[in-house]
Amino acid sequence: MNLKHAIFAALAISLVSATQAYAQQDFSKVEIKATKIAGSVYMLEGSGGNIGVSVGADGILIVDDQFAPLADKIKAALHTLGEGKLKFILNTHYHGDHTGGNAVFGPEAPIIAQTNVRKRLQQGATGQQPAPKEALPVITFDQSVSVHFNGEEIRVLHFPHGHTDGDAIIFFTSSNVVHMGDDFFNGMFPFVDIDSGGDVAGYVKNVGEVLAKLPAGAKIIPGHGPLATADDLKKFHDMLVATTGIVQQRIKAGKTLDQIKSEGLPDEWKSWGTGFIKTDRWIETIYRSFAARK
Repeated sequence: MNLKHAIFAALAISLVSATQAYAQQDFSKVEIKATKIAGSVYMLEGSGGNIGVSVGADGILIVDDQFAPLADKIKAALHTLGEGKLKFILNTHYHGDHTGGNAVFGPEAPIIAQTNVRKRLQQGATGQQPAPKEALPVITFDQSVSVHFNGEEIRVLHFPHGHTDGDAIIFFTSSNVVHMGDDFFNGMFPFVDIDSGGDVAGYVKNVGEVLAKLPAGAKIIPGHGPLATADDLKKFHDMLVATTGIVQQRIKAGKTLDQIKSEGLPDEWKSWGTGFIKTDRWIETIYRSFAARK
């Protein structure tokens, strides 16, 4: 097995292990925290990806739904926000910590997602079993779709080959809130799922494009981490540009992955490696993504 294949195998194993660890988590201890953001939009935090919620006269729309064992707690939290019925579910991508509740919520309301999300849920991608029919998106789109709900256009845009190949970023246009899914890990190195069409260079490009589109004063729901502002997203983008640039320079200098990892990253990025993705893993991800481009 050559070095590139060894890296591929190691990262795939680590993803499967992380997914299994999530599945074995004791969800009885998880509490769902609701935060009013702006306009009709709230954020729910629990375990897994942050949930966006639109609440108003038309009912309730949610963006992502974490894990199936948390569905009752999520429903209880939604009831505290409004008495309306759940009308739509949007998925930002296919990973189980964002779509695990689809099987519970899907029979209640239509699921909307980018075309590749349905394909990957059907197939059962890395670390996941094929999803049951009720967990599959019934409305899919290639580039964009809008849901006109609770007095605003909720614009859903596909950003290709970033975190995965099915990423969608959600713009609540009147509330001035953006849900970025896992194209934003606030204050942390991100997970880029290269085995599912993700790409580090594409990820950096996509975050830059969202920054350029952000209206003044927008509040941002990250896939993971606390509620954010444009300044937080700018810091994240600066980190992406700087760290990927460092690794690329070392690759061009002919250094091996082990050499690059041993040199690490500057101390200014040390705190970013305290989340799910440690510094070594982020370096491996960058290395692997740019090696695949060759």
